[in-house]
Amino acid sequence: MGLGSGTVIWLFSIALVLQSCLFTVSAKKIYIVRMKHHQMPTSYSTQSDWYADHLQSLTSATPDSLLYTYEAAYHGFAVALDAEEAESLRQSDSVLGVYEDTIYNLHTTRTPEFLGIEKELGLWAGHGPQELNQASQDVIVGVLDTGVWPESKSFEYADMPEVPSRWRGQCEVADDFDPKINCNKKLIGARFFSRGYNMASGGKELQSPRDQDGHGTHTASTAVGSYVAKANLLGYASGTARGMATHARVATYKVCWETGCFGSDILAGMERAILDGVDILSLSLGGGSVPYYRDTIAIGAFAAMEKGILVSCSAGNGGPAKATLANVAPWIMTVGAGTLDRDFPAFATLGDGKKFSGVSLYSGKGMGEKLVGLVYNKGGNISSNLCLAGSLDPTIVRGKVVLCDRGISARAEKGVVVRDAGGVGMILANTAAMGEELVADSHLLPAVAVGRKVGDIIRKYAGTDKNPTAVLRFGGTVVNVKPSPVVAAFSSRGPNMVTPQILKPDVIGPGVNILAAWSEAVGPTGLQQDTRRTKFNIMSGTSMSCPHISGLAALLKAAHPDWSPSAIRSALMTTAYTLDNTNSPLRDAVDNSFSNPWAHGSGHVDPRKALSPGLIYDITPEEYIMFLCSLDYTLEHVQTIVKRSNITCSRKFTDPSQLNYPSFSVLFGKSRVARYSRELTNVGAARSIYQVTVEAPKNVVVTVKPSSLVFRNVGDKQRYTVTFVSKKGVNQLGGNAFGSISWKNAQHLVKSPVAFSWTHI
Repeated sequence: MGLGSGTVIWLFSIALVLQSCLFTVSAKKIYIVRMKHHQMPTSYSTQSDWYADHLQSLTSATPDSLLYTYEAAYHGFAVALDAEEAESLRQSDSVLGVYEDTIYNLHTTRTPEFLGIEKELGLWAGHGPQELNQASQDVIVGVLDTGVWPESKSFEYADMPEVPSRWRGQCEVADDFDPKINCNKKLIGARFFSRGYNMASGGKELQSPRDQDGHGTHTASTAVGSYVAKANLLGYASGTARGMATHARVATYKVCWETGCFGSDILAGMERAILDGVDILSLSLGGGSVPYYRDTIAIGAFAAMEKGILVSCSAGNGGPAKATLANVAPWIMTVGAGTLDRDFPAFATLGDGKKFSGVSLYSGKGMGEKLVGLVYNKGGNISSNLCLAGSLDPTIVRGKVVLCDRGISARAEKGVVVRDAGGVGMILANTAAMGEELVADSHLLPAVAVGRKVGDIIRKYAGTDKNPTAVLRFGGTVVNVKPSPVVAAFSSRGPNMVTPQILKPDVIGPGVNILAAWSEAVGPTGLQQDTRRTKFNIMSGTSMSCPHISGLAALLKAAHPDWSPSAIRSALMTTAYTLDNTNSPLRDAVDNSFSNPWAHGSGHVDPRKALSPGLIYDITPEEYIMFLCSLDYTLEHVQTIVKRSNITCSRKFTDPSQLNYPSFSVLFGKSRVARYSRELTNVGAARSIYQVTVEAPKNVVVTVKPSSLVFRNVGDKQRYTVTFVSKKGVNQLGGNAFGSISWKNAQHLVKSPVAFSWTHI
């Protein structure tokens, strides 16, 4: 039956209305609005009421457009607006700033032994294990991530006392999460924040604190997981798994969903964590380099720091390229990644008799002993060398081992492409971008990952031999690997592009092939095709190194409850080491060359020494404000970060480098001379004397005055001034170099790395 003309017109009108509605919805974006909270009229009892009324008076926004109101981490709110409404808010005298929401991304057994805490804490002078274990039960680590799998044994709570009375957090109810069953004296908080995600993406995921991804469970258990015997991934890395601070409590804040981590949700999670009463905040996620007043994590972290909360963040996985760091604010602990002394060897033997070593976590029955055909970059598809979805010709690869270049798509995903095309094995070869770094994966078919040099040899063999063949074998788990640690190639590098005067990252920690608890909602590769379920998984990334440092910070907080966040960071930085287990300077996995502080910061953390650092570089919130005022920011920008209305920037540093940071970043511009002062606080013994030693490149003269510091009492503070002079006649424009300044006595070495950059002749 045909449609009448009136029906057609009516349907057309409906279509136009629907199209208009869809356009209106799509035009709305999430904005984070910073209010001048001190201007709130006395007629309002709460800032939330004022925000809602102010919003409705200037825009057509409905009450459900208001996603969050912030008070502890920020003065303002998150709201869904169109561009015109956002501009209307910007014109209001009561508004400091209106910023579009940002999407942040996740930076995706043997570790305690490698770090020297395998025998609990008894090796740390002056602190018995029972004393520190008991103290750490009062420390609460908040983890902002993808949630938690509460049934994991890593969150069991045997013999833990009652939850600290100061704790104000809770576990939230969801269809798949019962606080009475899923939370306990170990896992004392589990919340979720999804309004930003829901508004932007339609909210397709179940709204719950439960981890459907695995990443959050892995990071939380790395930081504070309980002892779990016989932990392993499909037989690999078998042993006792534990977190860094096994007796500390954990609260999880789910802020990351399948499309990413929305800034509005992150800020809400940080707000709630501050109010709940966490001592440490761990965030294995980040974005790009933006000014601090546009960086949601930096803003929330500043508020946390003012409350005495140390914020530990991953540096990012943008390496080995320079200037790829995330989370570089000086009030944040920025963590890069290194290797462990554990490996998972696998081998590729070619038809010409050559045998090459690589790594793998493949756990199936293997290939057997027979050589099979080897294929590389065959067929008409230009992306077949990368083994991207749909790029392989089954008629060519069926029954063969496929050589795939690393890059573009996920490593394990390439194996699925090979398997689905009929391949029986994969050699995953690094390109120049990854160098010699090897990351093991629990592939769904026999697969071996090899470095660039080996990859080039195999590529040449596959392209020149008339009948190239290969067979793959697997070697299980080995320990005591040398050299280690090595800086991971993926670990993001300096220089710091937001404030080049602050050297970042701060430290590196274990971040390659880390075994920790996992969500049983997803397979170990995270791929939809992976139907395996495991209680533990092995992962790599600065996402893994960050919670190591978060857990160690919890131990330091337990031992020194009166220490500020900057004191804890200083202890971890100044005691870090820069020699590997062969007594050689730390190397870079990219090409096995020596690493530098743009890659490893102060070095690899040494928790036993950090507990007793001797001296610390402390920083007060007021000094951070002086730092911000020394940047090229407006007063409104500074107020956006600091949340204080009375800031005038009448006191500020002449140079951002004057911040009392435990490292130095020296920029030689129009002047060849740079002079900085630092203050050290004695947290060691009374009547301590320290002498200075300097390492510097040949073209820089470094003078430290005084060269000796005497501390009569515990808590005494002493200042020193260091002058850096770039020698005349040496053109270093665009160059960089590195050195160090160390204060030492018989008991302690307090070391600060120095980075030098020349920006003008």
